[in-house]
Amino acid sequence: MTELLFQKDSYLKEFQTIITKVDPENHAVILDQTAFYPGGGGQPADSGWLVVDGEKYFVKRARKAGADILHMIESESDLPAMGLTATGMINWDQRYQLMRTHTAMHILCGVVFRDYGASVTGGQMEPLGGRMDFEFETMHKDLVKAIDMAINEEVDNSRPVKVDILPREQAFQIPDLIRTKINLLPEGIQEVRVVEIEGLDLQADGGTHVRNTAEVGKIEIADYKSKGKINKRIYVRLDS
Repeated sequence: MTELLFQKDSYLKEFQTIITKVDPENHAVILDQTAFYPGGGGQPADSGWLVVDGEKYFVKRARKAGADILHMIESESDLPAMGLTATGMINWDQRYQLMRTHTAMHILCGVVFRDYGASVTGGQMEPLGGRMDFEFETMHKDLVKAIDMAINEEVDNSRPVKVDILPREQAFQIPDLIRTKINLLPEGIQEVRVVEIEGLDLQADGGTHVRNTAEVGKIEIADYKSKGKINKRIYVRLDS
């Protein structure tokens, strides 16, 4: 089982690790611990590099495979051998943009749930932009303007963002922990990672985040659309 360093420290840019398995079929290696986020919850996977015996390998993406994380090596490179020590380096520019974006999505989710009681029905993000779907019957220009103002107020409030890992039974005693319309947490998970924007939002989440809403910067609602009778989509983008 790969130890997931990113779950406790999203700011870890470089780490030491050991190659525990080699997967020629997927042209990938598995590490004993990793800071590479494998994607999920609408957040794309990390890319970066592994340095092994002085040779630098490009990790084009990480991908979850059961209890392990596959680190997909650029195809023209030979795979490093099992048992070797490696230094992992995250593509930090991409990661930090995704951290800011993911926290922006939680700000949006927190404001919409607090002010309108609307559940999330889906979402997707990329560096500095994304979309989130909510259970709204109607959406109009004035409503979107009010949401835009409210989410940027929460950025300016400089709210701390905290991460904790709780036993499943304890986590599910938290009201409204699951903000998505469908509970996506598998029954077998015994520990639940929760992300809290202090005073605004608290929910189960496996992704990477900034430490304070002020780091997100200005959020702009770039567009909105109706995706069904009670499904409305909001698009956001962040300053670079």
